[in-house]
Amino acid sequence: MHLTDLPGIGEANRQLLAKLGIQRVEDLVFHLPRDYEDRSRLIAMGELRVGVSALIEGVVQSVDHPAGRRPSLAVQLTDGSGRLTMRFYQVYGGLKDKFPVGRHLRVFGEVRLGARGLEMYHPEFRQVTPGRPLPPARLTAIYPTTEGLTQSRFRQIMAPALKAIADQLRDLLPVSASGTQFSFTLLQALRYVHEPPVDANIEELRAGRHPAQQRLIFEELVAHQLSLLSRRHHQQLHPAPSMIESRQLAPALLSALPFTPTQAQRRVVAEIQQDLSKAHPMLRLVQGDVGAGKTLVAALAACPVLEAGYQVALMAPTEILAEQHAQTFSQWFMPLGIQLAWLAGKQKGKARAHAELAVRSGQAQLVIGTHALFQESIEFNRLGLIIVDEQQRFGVDQRLLLREKGANGLTPHQLVMTATPIPRTLAMSVYGDLDTSIIDELPPNRTPVTTVTIPRDRRDEVIERVASNCREGKQAYWVCTLVEQSETLDAEAAESLHEELSARLPDLAIGLVHGRMKPDEKAQVMEAFKANQLQLLVATTVIEVGVDVPNASLMIIENAERLGLSQLHQLRGRVGRGSTVSFCVLLYKAPLSETGIERLSTLRASQDGFVIAQKDLELRGPGELLGTRQTGQLGFRVAQLVRDQDLLEPAHQRAQHLLQTHPDLVEALIQRWLPEAPRYAHI
Repeated sequence: MHLTDLPGIGEANRQLLAKLGIQRVEDLVFHLPRDYEDRSRLIAMGELRVGVSALIEGVVQSVDHPAGRRPSLAVQLTDGSGRLTMRFYQVYGGLKDKFPVGRHLRVFGEVRLGARGLEMYHPEFRQVTPGRPLPPARLTAIYPTTEGLTQSRFRQIMAPALKAIADQLRDLLPVSASGTQFSFTLLQALRYVHEPPVDANIEELRAGRHPAQQRLIFEELVAHQLSLLSRRHHQQLHPAPSMIESRQLAPALLSALPFTPTQAQRRVVAEIQQDLSKAHPMLRLVQGDVGAGKTLVAALAACPVLEAGYQVALMAPTEILAEQHAQTFSQWFMPLGIQLAWLAGKQKGKARAHAELAVRSGQAQLVIGTHALFQESIEFNRLGLIIVDEQQRFGVDQRLLLREKGANGLTPHQLVMTATPIPRTLAMSVYGDLDTSIIDELPPNRTPVTTVTIPRDRRDEVIERVASNCREGKQAYWVCTLVEQSETLDAEAAESLHEELSARLPDLAIGLVHGRMKPDEKAQVMEAFKANQLQLLVATTVIEVGVDVPNASLMIIENAERLGLSQLHQLRGRVGRGSTVSFCVLLYKAPLSETGIERLSTLRASQDGFVIAQKDLELRGPGELLGTRQTGQLGFRVAQLVRDQDLLEPAHQRAQHLLQTHPDLVEALIQRWLPEAPRYAHI
């Protein structure tokens, strides 16, 4: 059945529904309410309370529509017990004609206190005859909708859709499957959620905790897990080069290092080697807290691949981080005879052509760069391993595009790394197609960072503290942040701060780094800072990841209340990288909100990135923690990861069970909840 076969859905409404992602009748019935209202009883106007939504009946007494710059239409009603004004600020032709004096109306809206006493802004209304009975007693659903599609119109469309689909809707979660059991069938759950009886627990519904909602949430989580597991299954059908353990490069690399790997690093490298030895693609996520040593793990993962004659590509999200990786890997690998190429988006002319030729010919065995690596013009000679650093900055599509650059019918292995610890609920939902390794041990030379919170009105004291710190031969960062997500405004704010600090501390050499600088300019400043030619570095959050200056022992983060916990933890990780006692100062603008207090207190109390990430997830949700590119792929209709995390493990188990026992249901479940997801399976 097509949407337009339903009564009341013409071409205009079909286009409006398409804006909400509704293309099929099934999409419509799975477009679930976001809230509920109790319209089951009439409230006398004399009993109305400000801030409460209510259903009233009254007679039109007067209509006022004065001329002016912002004319509003005011309709005064009375029911004998009191008065109320309906106020409309969007006045369209014919609206005034709907309110002749003496007409009897039934009205629903939120009561406010206005210039004329009690008012309702843009309430829902309809003409009724006095004494007309109320409709069947049930709670009224409120839907996510779009301009041009009112709530009452949406409800009129939904009712016949539920009837039309009743015979077509299959229960796709067999009772025989292991895991959570529910008292509602799928159809019963949908009917209850769209049209709950008046005695339903409205607070339970609003919290997403009603058993009917839980039935739908669970099925959606199962569908998402099936999508991830199916994607993994399809990817692993591709052949990949099998690598034996490195006999030369890895031992040579380790013998040249001034330190030895931790037990956690050795364990993770062994897990990677186990994957590389197989003839299907490795798909592994390596998580490690700030400073846990992921770079060395990546280098050791590259050794068996390079030794077998294959190329390794390492992709980083920013040019600063990619440049730093290029420098580190050059120091480690070039003495061992490995040639390296560097590719960035802003490379032009001969430099770009030379790098592309080195990659295409196989002369460059190790290729490091930004998103430029997956551009069409880049051809690898024999790509065997892709390493993606800070995976949360990239989308799944970009990671899979690099996979297409394998040669001879072989798919490269994939190693995904992140220094933003990901709570288990998020990892299962976003990276469920990957095996996970955790580097849960810091190198012995890392020192804990003392974190303090200071209000901005003590900023002068902080500047003196920075000056004193730098005059003792130590180095410091001053990170400038803004509310707006604007590279231009961030750059202007950083430049202004650089000028201010340079004027107030003329005896210090102060550098500046921001996102609008040219790559070579940023690289020069960072090199000068690493060489201790600069004592203080003013920067935007471009230095959030990857920058390693062991002598830097003080970090000032301005407007710290504006950043998320995980980002603050990343920035704090730029200090404490040597043996010197280090400090992080969170400058905030008072007064702090309750969430702001909780956020900064968490950071002050904990150095554990996983604890911090879990708190960040609870406070800000997955969209802020992972970024919209990642969470946009989740596309949940009814499930919420933080609220429903207790259902995620059972959903994962049910998905695995379904794949083994009812593979015929897998595609139907994915199509129901994620109609676009199967395209990943074939990328």
